[in-house]
Amino acid sequence: MTKIVDTRITWTISAPVLAVIVLIAGCLSVSVFAADKPKLVLQITVDQLRGDLPTRYYDRLGEGGFRYLWENGLVYGNAHHAHANTETIVGHATLATGTHPSIHGMIGNIWFDRETGYTTYNIEDPDYRLLTEGADVDEDAEIDPTQKAARSEGRSPASILVTTFSDELRSANGGQSKVFGVSVKDRGAISLAGHSGKAFWFSKASGQFVTSNYYYDEYPQWVKDWNDLNIPQNYAESTWALLNESSSYIFADTDDRPWELDLGGFGRTFPHAYGKGDGKYYTTMLTASPAGDAITLDFAKALVEAEQLGQDEVTDYLSISFSSTDYVGHLFGPSSLEGEDNILRLDRTLAELLRFIDEKVGMGNTLVVLSADHGGPDSPGYLNSLGIPAGYVEPDSWDTAPAIERLKNEFGIEGKIMETYNHPYLFFSEEVTNNGSIDKAALEQAVARELATFPGVSIAVGSSALREGNVPDTALHRAVLNNFHPKRSGDIYVVFEPNWFINDFDGLMVAVTHGSPWPYDTWVPVVFAGAGVQPGKVVRKIHTVDIAPTLSAYLGAKPPSGSAGTVLQEVFR
Repeated sequence: MTKIVDTRITWTISAPVLAVIVLIAGCLSVSVFAADKPKLVLQITVDQLRGDLPTRYYDRLGEGGFRYLWENGLVYGNAHHAHANTETIVGHATLATGTHPSIHGMIGNIWFDRETGYTTYNIEDPDYRLLTEGADVDEDAEIDPTQKAARSEGRSPASILVTTFSDELRSANGGQSKVFGVSVKDRGAISLAGHSGKAFWFSKASGQFVTSNYYYDEYPQWVKDWNDLNIPQNYAESTWALLNESSSYIFADTDDRPWELDLGGFGRTFPHAYGKGDGKYYTTMLTASPAGDAITLDFAKALVEAEQLGQDEVTDYLSISFSSTDYVGHLFGPSSLEGEDNILRLDRTLAELLRFIDEKVGMGNTLVVLSADHGGPDSPGYLNSLGIPAGYVEPDSWDTAPAIERLKNEFGIEGKIMETYNHPYLFFSEEVTNNGSIDKAALEQAVARELATFPGVSIAVGSSALREGNVPDTALHRAVLNNFHPKRSGDIYVVFEPNWFINDFDGLMVAVTHGSPWPYDTWVPVVFAGAGVQPGKVVRKIHTVDIAPTLSAYLGAKPPSGSAGTVLQEVFR
């Protein structure tokens, strides 16, 4: 027994009750800590920033970017996404909501909508048009083929099925917090701005930052003024050249590799010429180089000043998603001279961002969290040069006729079995789906068995087994289960072998493609820095779903409505 005495009464408390009190006190300490709230939460997401890339070239980093965060921040060195389909919207929505795609609903960049009969782009919304006419996707100049699935230029966060941290921040103070999301990619901006914030993204078609009338009836004047400056045109007739002497680069001798993509004359070797400002691929080349991040930063700085973020006692929120690392990775691979130079230049961009925030808000008043929506593989060509097995999966070369014949005979199917394959899901045809005499679970199992016999396929899992939770208790199957949403997921989930992937997305051949549950795609950095955060290194495994509930606890807001993560206690030391 333990006695706690105050001036009025003596309490006699058993050990179990005391333990509960200690636990509650620990929780209360979070609220006490959060009483001194930062003026700004700055959430930085770097698209395709695999966990090793920030420190791979550490000896050549400057003082204010990655090095500042790694030496002055709390670094989680073993952070992973816990879902299987490591694509852009899936990771961004997970960072925003603190839950898995099985809950937030963003199971992929695209999915087949059985109600409409069309493939859907994740954040398209015909109810909300873009404010800039003609700023929808320019298909001829797009290196992100998934956007071609969009049947409408309208955009909103309506498809995200739960709240985000930024939503809960505004909810906690009656909507007083100013919340913004900025990115080259529409889905990178919209997801983290949440349902109640405002988002801006770069239109390759117009060369401007745009938004939809979900957020505004017309552009704020400062946005008009920034777009009138025509900053992207400053790169016309110039080149992306190496930042440093070529001899200082790890990949100096590998500038021209056959698996690298020459996009519209951008070339496979330095210097990469942007060409004329009205060129067909001009704005695409900007985003496929460090220029895309620099332009994003310039717009974000204008936003901070115009909207006066962090200038009062109410905590504001700014999300910036930098996309160039993803595009460079797709075109050249992360282990390339382009990938190396991009990281060095991104380091400078981050240093300028943090310097600017320190000047305008103060780093002591700003809580910074940096992570990534996913990692990325090395190109098979690069791995092969080191003697590591890797390659491209080529379904078009598979002899599927015998397997289809067996399936049709076994289940009495006369028409086609499959409707479409939208990575990583295979969807049955309408004839199969609507045929009540077919045992769908048995058909899924049979198709999965057939798929597993083809080269490059690791496993295939049917949706019936996922819906019932009838899958092996392995990390791989748990990741697939975390990705399953009953209304949006396909009938079969396909996982390719490590370092093997399809290299044909809507006719576009790329060096690498992420989207797997393997560690090179799930491993991302997680760093907290700034207001009240003590520097340190944590090597235990955490997951990206932990970020949003940690931010909520830090600010004293309730967790997002679907939150599945765990509060990271080290942030509160």
